Amino acid sequence: MKILLTNDDGIEAEGIRHLAEWSVTLGEVYVFAPKVEQSGCSQSINIKHAYEVKRSDVFSDLGIVAYSVDSSPADCVRFAVDRMGADFDFVFSGINNGYNIGYDIAYSGTCGAGFEANYAGIKAVTFSAPKGSLSQSASHLPFVWEFLRKNDLLCHNCVMNVNIPPEMTKMLITEQGGTFYRDRFENVGGDMYKARLYLTRSLNGPFDLRYDADAVLSGCGSVTPLSVNKTDGEVFRKIRNQK
Repeated sequence: MKILLTNDDGIEAEGIRHLAEWSVTLGEVYVFAPKVEQSGCSQSINIKHAYEVKRSDVFSDLGIVAYSVDSSPADCVRFAVDRMGADFDFVFSGINNGYNIGYDIAYSGTCGAGFEANYAGIKAVTFSAPKGSLSQSASHLPFVWEFLRKNDLLCHNCVMNVNIPPEMTKMLITEQGGTFYRDRFENVGGDMYKARLYLTRSLNGPFDLRYDADAVLSGCGSVTPLSVNKTDGEVFRKIRNQK
């Protein structure tokens, strides 16, 4: 098995180290990851300026060939595919330091890399965990992989978005939920403003385990199949049938 690893927290982040240590047990691993943190960049790409791509020894102790890319996670995937070909079996992105759930998936550089992989015809799994719990969540990776394999989820050419709580009771197949965080913009001096996140819901329930946020808040791991197709199928069928 040939696996490409990337993330949006940067090549030296803790999460991708845990992911690399586990991934080498599955097959041949390559890393193309951002030089610096790229959180919140979604599937952005740089089409205007040259950027640095440089060999890195960050994962040399694991025997992994790695490159630091001074651009977004999506560009990491694009560059790797252009230079190495699209014969990767999987792109693994993460482990992100913070859940990627609900509408926040749209902002996620972690998930953006998965979407970019799908553009290239490569299956992708994106991994996230709550902030500060990466080591505990990473310990569940073998169990998560077995769940994906046992339920034949890996046969589908889509993005499997996985969120892993530190003390996980079981895995659930979930839908993308709604808004989890919103922003308030605070003046921090002069004409400068900074976004401050706030929760839109209680962390104590009630829970609807059909949805990703509810699953992880109740202690379950969540797997959500995501599509790169942005067409609203229901609306499309309605307006097409009006003719």
